[in-house]
Amino acid sequence: MAKRYAVILAAGKGTRMKSKLYKVLHPVLGRPMVQHVIDQLKPVHPDKMVTIVGHGADEVAEYIGEDSETVLQEEQLGTGHAVLQAEDLLKNEEGTTIVVCGDTPLITHETYRALFDHHEEQGAKATILTAKAPDPKGYGRVIRDEQNQVKRIVEHKDASGSELGVDEINTGTYCFDNKALFEALQHVSNDNVQGEYYLPDVIEILQNRDEKVSAFQTADFEETLGINDRVALAQAEKSLKKRINEQHMRNGVTLIDPDNTYISPEVVIEPDVLIHPGSVIKGQTTIKADAEIGPYSDIEDCVVGEGTTVRQSVAKDSQIGDRVQIGPYSHIRPEAKIGNEAKVGNFVEVKKTSLGENSKVSHLSYIGDADVGRNVNIGCGTITVNYDGKNKYLTTIEDDSFIGCNSNLVAPVTVGKGSYVAAGSTITKDVPEDALSIARSRQANKEGYASRIRNQKKD
Repeated sequence: MAKRYAVILAAGKGTRMKSKLYKVLHPVLGRPMVQHVIDQLKPVHPDKMVTIVGHGADEVAEYIGEDSETVLQEEQLGTGHAVLQAEDLLKNEEGTTIVVCGDTPLITHETYRALFDHHEEQGAKATILTAKAPDPKGYGRVIRDEQNQVKRIVEHKDASGSELGVDEINTGTYCFDNKALFEALQHVSNDNVQGEYYLPDVIEILQNRDEKVSAFQTADFEETLGINDRVALAQAEKSLKKRINEQHMRNGVTLIDPDNTYISPEVVIEPDVLIHPGSVIKGQTTIKADAEIGPYSDIEDCVVGEGTTVRQSVAKDSQIGDRVQIGPYSHIRPEAKIGNEAKVGNFVEVKKTSLGENSKVSHLSYIGDADVGRNVNIGCGTITVNYDGKNKYLTTIEDDSFIGCNSNLVAPVTVGKGSYVAAGSTITKDVPEDALSIARSRQANKEGYASRIRNQKKD
């Protein structure tokens, strides 16, 4: 098989986005649009991937990292000029080069692969990815001859009446014979109103040399959408959300209201998971079978175990075991590890804490920087006092302990195995195993004193 290469055009500023964020870094379902392009090209296994950067070059290159080589286009002088920036990396290579815009995040790897295959099977020097547009206004039309071969591409403003009736449009994605591409680019002129070098001119140059130019029509116009403003960004988000949600449902996941469920592309969900409306699931998240998420839960970069419920809660960068009850209104902060069959109830915040199997923090507590054993009950209003203004300290609560309501555990401190902490205690010293610790002022009742206070107020 011929070698394959990819050039991604990502140098534009995107002025119509009206944003300080460079266009290709605007997220679609939580990931920058250029990352979607790269992710969909990867399964095609290009031998080399080159991204042309310009505005925000350092930020874009930093984000892309090792996924693609980057080349700077110092002046934005058109799409042909942009591709020419990859000349030093690619011009001597034999094979096929795909050129795709970094603002087209919806094109799938299946379409990229089909375009490559069609181009190579046809023995073409260039192949245009086309689509049937419901409303082709503004798009370049693909004009075919009597043999259904590509005759030319005509821009909307230059099209005749009959040509305006053509609904097959140029999507701006191409495959080229690599050497033919870079040789033809040497002859592209900037003799036009914008004074720029346009990539589609390569098509005309190759046709004038009687080289074969082909077209491959994708069945889904929507996936070719280019994002130039916030309206198109919202359209892309909606389209990608629909695609991803339908894929999960076909794989055995129940989405009560797919239109109001947001799942990013890299999320893994096993069959028989139930997801309620308003849930947002993103990042490197895995949700195992029979879990129930939502309504209105926000989960990012987490593992959620089998049969676990996360209801109206937020969880990030944590591991949640099997048959765990989370929420409602819990906050699982980074580096939490919740053991099997544990419970984190309403208005509980857990941070950088290991909560052992069958342990419970049922309500209104903060448990941070703690190592909590198995079968521990932590009462309402408990706080691990972990921060002295400069350093964080560890609280250890060993197996089978019981922490009474409204307790303060001032770290560093250890509560021994099987011990009790009385309600309302402030614990500053280690509690021995199997002990009862009481750390509060002795109660004093002054009988009749309340009447004296009321009488004073009347006076």
